Amino acid sequence: MGESYPRRDQARGIWKINDITKNIKEEGTYPTNKNTAICCGGTAPSVVNTIDTVQIPTTGNATDFGDLTATLATGGGASSFTRGVMSNGYTGSGNTNVIQYIHFDSQGNMADFGDSTVTRRASSGSGNNIRGLFAGGYVSGNINTIDFITIASLGNATDFGDRTESRNSVGAGANTTRSLMASGSSPNSNVIDFVEISSTGNAIDFGDLSATSLGVQASSSTTRCLFAGGQPASLFEFVNFGSLGNAVDYGDLSVGVNYHGATDNSIRGITMGGSDPGNDSTLRNTIQYYNLVSSGDSVDFGDLTSSRNNAQATMSNGHAGLQEFQPRAPELYSPTGKIVPAGFGLGDIGIFNGGEAPGATSVVDFVQISTLGNAQDFGDLARTNANGGAMSSSTRYVTNGDNNADLDTYYVEFATKGNFAFFGDLTAQRYLGGTGGDKTRGINYSGFQSPGGSNNTIDYCTFATIGNFTDFGDANVSSYFAGGTSNSTRTIKAGGIAVGPATLTDSIEYITTQSTGNGTDFGNLLAANQSPTLGVISNGTRGVFGGGATPSVINVIQYITIASTGNATDFGDLTVARALPGGASNSTRGIFAGGEAPSISNIIDYITIASTGNGADFGDLTISVARHGGNSNGHGGLS
Repeated sequence: MGESYPRRDQARGIWKINDITKNIKEEGTYPTNKNTAICCGGTAPSVVNTIDTVQIPTTGNATDFGDLTATLATGGGASSFTRGVMSNGYTGSGNTNVIQYIHFDSQGNMADFGDSTVTRRASSGSGNNIRGLFAGGYVSGNINTIDFITIASLGNATDFGDRTESRNSVGAGANTTRSLMASGSSPNSNVIDFVEISSTGNAIDFGDLSATSLGVQASSSTTRCLFAGGQPASLFEFVNFGSLGNAVDYGDLSVGVNYHGATDNSIRGITMGGSDPGNDSTLRNTIQYYNLVSSGDSVDFGDLTSSRNNAQATMSNGHAGLQEFQPRAPELYSPTGKIVPAGFGLGDIGIFNGGEAPGATSVVDFVQISTLGNAQDFGDLARTNANGGAMSSSTRYVTNGDNNADLDTYYVEFATKGNFAFFGDLTAQRYLGGTGGDKTRGINYSGFQSPGGSNNTIDYCTFATIGNFTDFGDANVSSYFAGGTSNSTRTIKAGGIAVGPATLTDSIEYITTQSTGNGTDFGNLLAANQSPTLGVISNGTRGVFGGGATPSVINVIQYITIASTGNATDFGDLTVARALPGGASNSTRGIFAGGEAPSISNIIDYITIASTGNGADFGDLTISVARHGGNSNGHGGLS
């Protein structure tokens, strides 16, 4: 188990001995209470794109979760606490090398992850919280290939090694360290082999099943791997991860199945769908469960939404390959060992993503806004991103596009440090617009579109639902290099380049965030200004813009009262004149990070939003960067 309390130099506030003790024993890590299982694709009898879901500790029928990127069967499945990943499969007309993924906490459709090392079908999937492994399969014949992915990232798979034999329709199960692979077809096999997940290399012989079979699937506790189903023998037997040897009888399946899916929550195993071992054309919608800790027979659980087989890509967010406890990032603790609350008046994490450094970068930094000090590494964007801003709820941070000439947006959860994942598409490709939003909705306001210059589109996302943006209306003044800020009801766009390179604007306009419609005039900045800031600086009452170019780089900080209309008022000065910084705020403090001064800077300044005065030194970003996004889990739009 990982550390369940923070290091002394990373903890917030004052820790007491009894708090640390309680944290170690009870609250410092997330107990394994993840129980969502999903069953992906299959043949019914034609190939389908259906994803079904159940909660493993319960019983009952499956419900719809979403869809695969395409109709697909016989893919391999692997998963972490947060993501499920499916690799390869059969499309109905041929094999694919596509890897796709989904997030357990957001029902919806799969998205592209990358490509496997080989185009195939009928591979196994297993892994732990870090790595997913996919083994064996069928190309024009059976193969022994094993490849792996890093589940938290996006990208192509990497070669791991080879199985001891070439087979397809292999069953695989894992604990945190080992993956066991068994059975397979053409000819049918009883071989069990294994690899150490954190290494690379060829598989090693573990032992044998009691009979040769194909279509066996696996589920696991932290100590046992259980192999179930298959044909012609419908097996139900287990081995212990910690020792080599042959499988031992476990009990009986209540319904014999083949070409089914199987997964677990490390205590209970389930099988999902499949076909009759004596007749592949007789499809099952059966879900059955069994206790992984003690031997016994399986029991009826419920039914899938449709009868199908070849849905081996079955996975969960609590399987035995995941750690018993999920450590928290130390900087997300409070002195009592609980995650620091999020939202207005509570949220304190500021994130800065991408930018030019001077080339486009994928670096993501974070700070605790109420403290002073240098930024730390948070993770990485899915790709390099320059000129992309950001919007955020109290839990989720979403980028708003960049200059890659596409519509893509990406997101990350504040409470889980790591890499970004695909969120959805903008309604129009653009970047360098204003950003803002409230507790539920993120706003992307105008921006630059290539070719054509500024674009007047306003669109929005719903933070809790991964998916595409929706049209909101049109900007009153179309501009890019604009700043954005919000309170709980309004989103503001200010300044930027309105028509061409020589036409700066001092325009401020607003929308009502929870409505739809066009922008309305608010007032004017102190001067026509390119990019007061790309980030959101607000305490719910005031919106504050730092720096910019008029066209000379300036150090001016100015503010507005968001609930009224009118012109901006002088606030004070930044420590260094600069344009295009990122911004983030909690309910009392705003920070301006990086920017062009005119060379690219790593300086972070802070202000107290409710007062006026000059900025003061906060610390430094991990790199010098400008034209980056910034936001927080405690900004004024969440009030």
